[in-house]
Amino acid sequence: MSSSQVLLVVDMISDYAFPDAEHVTGAVQQAVPAIRRAREIADAAGVRVIYVNDILDDWRCSRPDTLRRALQGERPDLVEPIAPRDDDAFFFKGRHSAFYGTLLAHYLSTTETERVVFTGQVTEQCILYSAHDAHVREYGVTILRDAVASLDDAHGQAALDMMRANIHADIVDVDDWNP
Repeated sequence: MSSSQVLLVVDMISDYAFPDAEHVTGAVQQAVPAIRRAREIADAAGVRVIYVNDILDDWRCSRPDTLRRALQGERPDLVEPIAPRDDDAFFFKGRHSAFYGTLLAHYLSTTETERVVFTGQVTEQCILYSAHDAHVREYGVTILRDAVASLDDAHGQAALDMMRANIHADIVDVDDWNP
């Protein structure tokens, strides 16, 4: 892969058994087809796909166990279409940002990445904080608007507006993304 961009899939490998999951699953259901399409576009363009997923306080987690738990969870239909493939990079995070305490920054540096393209959940928390952290590390930021899910529509839109204004993020729909 020679692209200077990466497609980041944030917190989508979930069993949806957490409190208030019902507040996000509708938005996730709408985002999953767009995430799948973004991954197809990335594959066709030679863009690396990276998953960063919350450990949900399971400090003994592994990639296979996390995927198995998600596929056996409350909403496997939200996981199966976008499940990571064997050659996709996969990192765990313990807090909101995909960068905090993870190897993501090192990976992006060693792969000469210049732009991080965001998908996943939730727009007003993990996407916002991760995008900000990408910006302060001097990466370009793109948010695929139809491939992110919010807990609250108004807060999600406010987060998109803030990312556009404050970190100069490109906010586009998946089909308008041109890697």
